[in-house]
Amino acid sequence: MDRIKEQFLISPYLVFFLIHSMQVGVGILGFQRIIAKAAGYDSWISIILVGIAVHIVIWMIYKILDPSKGDIIHVHIEIFGKWIGGIFSILFIIYLIAMPVTVIRSYIEVVEVWMFPEFNRWVFGLFTLLLAYYVIMGGLRTVTGISFFSVVLPLYIFFVMIFPLEYAQPRNLLPILHHSLREIVQSTRDMSLSIIGFELILIYYPFIKDAKKSQKWAHFGVFATTVLYLIIALTAFMFYSEQQLEKQIWATLSMFKIVVMPFVERFEYIGITSWYLVILPNVCITLWAASRGIKRIFSVQQRKALIVIMALVLVMIGLFQTRMQIDLLNNYMSTFGFYFVFCYVPLLFIATVVIRKLRDRK
Repeated sequence: MDRIKEQFLISPYLVFFLIHSMQVGVGILGFQRIIAKAAGYDSWISIILVGIAVHIVIWMIYKILDPSKGDIIHVHIEIFGKWIGGIFSILFIIYLIAMPVTVIRSYIEVVEVWMFPEFNRWVFGLFTLLLAYYVIMGGLRTVTGISFFSVVLPLYIFFVMIFPLEYAQPRNLLPILHHSLREIVQSTRDMSLSIIGFELILIYYPFIKDAKKSQKWAHFGVFATTVLYLIIALTAFMFYSEQQLEKQIWATLSMFKIVVMPFVERFEYIGITSWYLVILPNVCITLWAASRGIKRIFSVQQRKALIVIMALVLVMIGLFQTRMQIDLLNNYMSTFGFYFVFCYVPLLFIATVVIRKLRDRK
């Protein structure tokens, strides 16, 4: 694989923001109801378990990529050959293309329900994609800058979690471990859609300066995400009863409704509009990664690949009309992301270790 020029590389510590910004998106607005379906209020344990699992997968990813100094496409060709490896890479690219569709359409649904019922999803989708195009044309360094600001600027939103604590009932969390291990594992699986996104390091790894030094920052990013989800989940569990939580599609947003300030009446409106800055790097990073992957596989210009992908994403955004269809999209993404991250990556790790050892012996 050709070495990336120095001016296109990013510093190791910026991996923290790339990881964290990808894991925090639309899912954090309503993940509590999803994970509580299987394990009730014991599902806070599943957040810790999925965090530990992600740390292990991050370690595997670095072990896969470090020896080759390349991306997953290079590893696929190295391990499986040009044709089979190319098929696996194309499947990964399709997964990447589906990500911005899920993020944008889910955010549009939130805006439609909470703010503007007649919201024009085509115009919003086009505007978001054009903005993402402008960012991506600046290269990965510009995309990383957007990720940095998406983590730093909306931090004030999370301080409003103090307001629901006034009505919190810690007894809701008792008794602990009231559910079976199987139910907690199911809840951990349900958490996968909210936590995925870190695996895009499989694409942008060659763009990291001194990539080995970035591993600790990747772990810090995952740790920050886990703590954030844990705090918000515990707050929601203490604020709502289980019967109330079952009816709250966007539990985090619903808690914003009780925020009372002298200068603002409907804080959830501020939260929703501010969240656009949170989802923007989700769109930019995935579109950059998908276009980069197509460039690597088919040897085409990344700009041309990006335009085609954006057109495809815009069409797909309009295809999902109802709540049921959007739920189905999220479920498919969650399922594929779970099996890719927690099944395929470990298998790829084992394959790379075995095949590289056999080649070294020869």
